[in-house]
Amino acid sequence: MTMTDKKIIRLLLVVVFVALVIGFFVFDLQQYLSFDYLRTQHEQFRNYQQQHPILTAVFYFAIYVLVTALSLPGALVMTVAGGAIFGVIYGTILVSFASTIGATLAFLAARFVLQDFVQKRFAEKLKAINAGMDNNGIFYLFTLRLVPIFPFFMINMVMGLTKIKTLHFFVVSQVAMFLGTVLYVNAGSQIAQLDSLAGILSWQLLLSFTLLGIFPLIAKKIVDLVNARRIYRPFTRPRSYDYNLIVIGGGAAGLVSSYIGATVKAKTLLIEQHKMGGDCLNTGCVPSKALIKSAQIASLAKQADKYGFEEIAVRFDFAKVMQRVQQVIAKVEPHDSVERYQSLGVDCLSGKAQIISPFAVRLADRTLTTRNIIVASGARPYVPEFAGLQEVSYYTADTIWQLQELPKRLLVLGGGPIGCELAQAFSRLGAQVTQVQASSRLLPREDTDVAEFITNVFRDEGITVLTDHRAISFAQNDQGESYAVCQHDGQEKRLVFDAVLLALGRQATTDVCGDELELATTASGTLQVNDYLQTSYPNIYACGDVVGPYQFTHVAAHQAWYCAINSLFAPVKFKVDYRVIPWCTFTDPEIAHVGLNVSEADRQGLDYRVTRYGIDDLDRAIADSDDRGFVKVLTSKRGDKILGATIVGARAGEIISEFVTAMKHKRGLNEILATIHIYPTFSESNKYVAGNWKKATAPQNVLRWLAKWHNYRRS
Repeated sequence: MTMTDKKIIRLLLVVVFVALVIGFFVFDLQQYLSFDYLRTQHEQFRNYQQQHPILTAVFYFAIYVLVTALSLPGALVMTVAGGAIFGVIYGTILVSFASTIGATLAFLAARFVLQDFVQKRFAEKLKAINAGMDNNGIFYLFTLRLVPIFPFFMINMVMGLTKIKTLHFFVVSQVAMFLGTVLYVNAGSQIAQLDSLAGILSWQLLLSFTLLGIFPLIAKKIVDLVNARRIYRPFTRPRSYDYNLIVIGGGAAGLVSSYIGATVKAKTLLIEQHKMGGDCLNTGCVPSKALIKSAQIASLAKQADKYGFEEIAVRFDFAKVMQRVQQVIAKVEPHDSVERYQSLGVDCLSGKAQIISPFAVRLADRTLTTRNIIVASGARPYVPEFAGLQEVSYYTADTIWQLQELPKRLLVLGGGPIGCELAQAFSRLGAQVTQVQASSRLLPREDTDVAEFITNVFRDEGITVLTDHRAISFAQNDQGESYAVCQHDGQEKRLVFDAVLLALGRQATTDVCGDELELATTASGTLQVNDYLQTSYPNIYACGDVVGPYQFTHVAAHQAWYCAINSLFAPVKFKVDYRVIPWCTFTDPEIAHVGLNVSEADRQGLDYRVTRYGIDDLDRAIADSDDRGFVKVLTSKRGDKILGATIVGARAGEIISEFVTAMKHKRGLNEILATIHIYPTFSESNKYVAGNWKKATAPQNVLRWLAKWHNYRRS
């Protein structure tokens, strides 16, 4: 068959399909596929079926196939009608085969008409789907059929666009839909036997509806059991276990998971390869905030005139600044130490753990068995394979703390939170900083006005911010100076530096499995988990940076609770809640955020209202000469429900907590406005933005009548 012939046949199929669907609605045929019609005509159908059993069955079968093949509404009514007219046994046989044949016809039509176009047009986007169908397609289809998450007609068409074999589609559909078919046909047969209102309370009918109600739960349990049996088949369960829970990784997620495990008296083992406390304590949150504080002191001295001083001289040794950073880490370290966690009841071991089965972890020459595993292996800085990178002095957020001498010229690649925080800190300590961002603005997860605000602050402080610049290679010139080659507007630019900081994101550490076992990963390289934080093996959970989608310490701790509880108390499980996730970028001024911002609300097509308050109007900010920034709140178009808030200003990370609490407990701006705030404080800005919202939404007609009433009372 030539391509032209295929196109003609496809066109004819589309025309016939559209004509039949239009005819169905134009001639109001849907009235014959309703429960009301079935109820009123039931006796006539039964009488005709008794007189012409074969003809009725053929006619019913053909209509069912047609309805299903054309994806018309009414398949459910047809199923119930099968039970009402033919009884449970014959009705089940007819419906089972008719529904599968009709579904297969819809599947084939979608494949013939659309598959080539979709696979060609969206080849890249369908790679993951096709790979999943190749590896697990039959079971995936079985799950969709048994647990009806999506309408069956949608499953028919979508499956037609994949590469699953037609025979597999038919057989799996026939088997997986059978139990549901029996339940619906049985319900129809019971309804058909009603001869009085008392029959509504018959145990047979109540049982039928009860089975229909609990069918999705039963089906889900069946799917889980089948899936578990299939996944665990290659592995042998131990007769007994060394531990209830083994946690791999001693960062925020691992520490909280193991702490909860020990608290509920589960025998828990925590394995950390490097240092307890993970990135947050040793190379992330704690050291960066210590450095930011020192840099802030140096910056305040340069702004002496703002505070009534002619001059404040600051002399410092950069090595001592970095020594203080290490002292801060050492002071916090006991909170995350082996000694503390052992005192809490957690067994702690050091080394590289490898998961060799869903029930066993290898550590050096030891094999430890466990009922559950939590992977909290974190992430590491992403280092692209730039040409010439190994020839120059480069650092990441993990290694920058080794510096003992302030680089005169520091190049920072990356405009995310880490890049922005460290760029400003090093600039304030005296480095000549150039920050390069590949996209059009810094902090791409924030709104445009926020990014522009912080960019202007950086440039005012002397940082060279280069957006739309993409680094492509590194080298050294004839003088022995290191430089980066960047592309901008099709041209190359050289940027000379003494040290370069790569702040280009973090890469999940997923190499926790031996050759015997592999955990599924996402397109972004994180471990793939479900809503309960289970990996592809139901008793192996994962949380923290190795999972995402938010790589924050507080989110890691939040996820850890779900991992610990879900793993230790299964089958009782809780879906992880991401509805109210706050974060803060600790630049000066700080940028704190919770919920939706304008960009996200626009992407979701929401109807919202934006209310702002300028911190330059806040008394405490003016008194502190720290009156830069604003509060921006998104609310529903009608009402005071808070959709999100962004604060740019001093102490924003602390002030945002009021909005976090309000959103978590479903409180609106009216409640914030009615709350007494201490004067003078930065937190008053929350009340003032609520006041601005109140003014903007005040009923003007009512206010005009009030004005007239007050005028009348003065007369």
